[in-house]
Amino acid sequence: MPRNTRSRPLATTTLLSALTVSSLACTAHAAQLFDGDSPWMLGDWGGTRTELAERGYDFTLGYVGEMGANLRGGYDHSNTARYSDQFTLGSHMDLEKILGWQDSEFQLTVTERHGNNISNDRINDPRVGGFTSAQEVWGRGQTWRLTQLWIKQKYFDGALDVKFGRFGQGEDFNSFPCDFQNLAFCGSQVGNWAGSIWYNWPVSQWALRVKYQLTPELYAQVGAYEQNPSNLDRENGFKLSGSGTQGAVFPVELVWSPALNGLKGEYRAGYYYSNANATDVYKDSNDQPAALSGQAYRSSSSKHGFWLGAQQQVTSLASDHSRGLSVFANATLHDKKTNAIDNYVQAGVVYKGPFDARAKDDIGFALARVHVNPAYRKNAEARNQANAVYDYQNAAFLPVQDTEYSAELYYGIHLAEWLTVRPNLQYIRHPGGVGQVDDALIGGLKIQSSF
Repeated sequence: MPRNTRSRPLATTTLLSALTVSSLACTAHAAQLFDGDSPWMLGDWGGTRTELAERGYDFTLGYVGEMGANLRGGYDHSNTARYSDQFTLGSHMDLEKILGWQDSEFQLTVTERHGNNISNDRINDPRVGGFTSAQEVWGRGQTWRLTQLWIKQKYFDGALDVKFGRFGQGEDFNSFPCDFQNLAFCGSQVGNWAGSIWYNWPVSQWALRVKYQLTPELYAQVGAYEQNPSNLDRENGFKLSGSGTQGAVFPVELVWSPALNGLKGEYRAGYYYSNANATDVYKDSNDQPAALSGQAYRSSSSKHGFWLGAQQQVTSLASDHSRGLSVFANATLHDKKTNAIDNYVQAGVVYKGPFDARAKDDIGFALARVHVNPAYRKNAEARNQANAVYDYQNAAFLPVQDTEYSAELYYGIHLAEWLTVRPNLQYIRHPGGVGQVDDALIGGLKIQSSF
């Protein structure tokens, strides 16, 4: 992808300056500016923020910044560092407090992404790109987007939960935390491997999600999401019309959240189905390699896949359940006819509160394997055969992708309630699944802050 050299919009700087000035002007009864015990860097605005929250208005200004440096290996051995970041501006409203609408909520969120990614041209071969990203916050257009615009209503004493508006699948389905910096360990993984139809944060689309609480520990949910590739375009960050819609994605999921010996866990099993036409990755309508026959790739009337996810805390420090060891694992399976990736697995551990003096720090380690669909590999080989290009060094050669392995180790330094810094090391074997690309060692730094 081309490097983005766009300067940060003036609006972001103006907004931050205005918030800083207003917070400095506040008199101090509540949390002050830069108070380490406050959840916000700018404090409680002299108590105004808490007062607004009690009335149903909650405001968010968040920041995530990620640096990645290629320390060794990769496609281009020229050492450099790249930085990418994201601002999040949000407002959550309790409509029961504001309008008297029982069990109703409203959410509005705008995001802005900016910067460059070390994976694009230093780690991965630009001719085919990569599967994972050393800086997960980069991507889906470095631009402003309407990321959330939804209303949620509960019925039957909260057992039935209905959400409608614009949001991404990963908010509710196949959800997973995002403390790691490598994309293979961050957020909903289905969207990383079926990204042509499943759009995660910060992209939004028209959607409906219905959830029913079967027991206190078990719920089922089903959704319908607009499948509209035009929502991915940079210039469509605030698009509300349905023009360009090709169909819909229907996910269904069962989520079990037990407390085993008082320790929290979450287990997910789901399936997605797209009713939009999808293109075969290898064959034409005559069941021949399309790259060799010169015919159009055949079309399929649907696309589908499965996922499994598990998170479980397994130890705690005496009665303090906020500290201890947790384990996790995720797997996805995808349609071999139409998807470049046919399966993905990852697993890892996180230990929170490793030292008494650093009770809110955390350490994380994870491994992932991304496997390319054999038919997708055959298509690359057929294209090279059709073009009579067999030398990897030839600019016209299409690298054949197979399996990529990733690992990340981080230490999260909880500097304040509103600031966590996570230095990390990432190791990628066969970046982009290309065996000719040297294994890469990446140094990273992830900053998570709330203003």
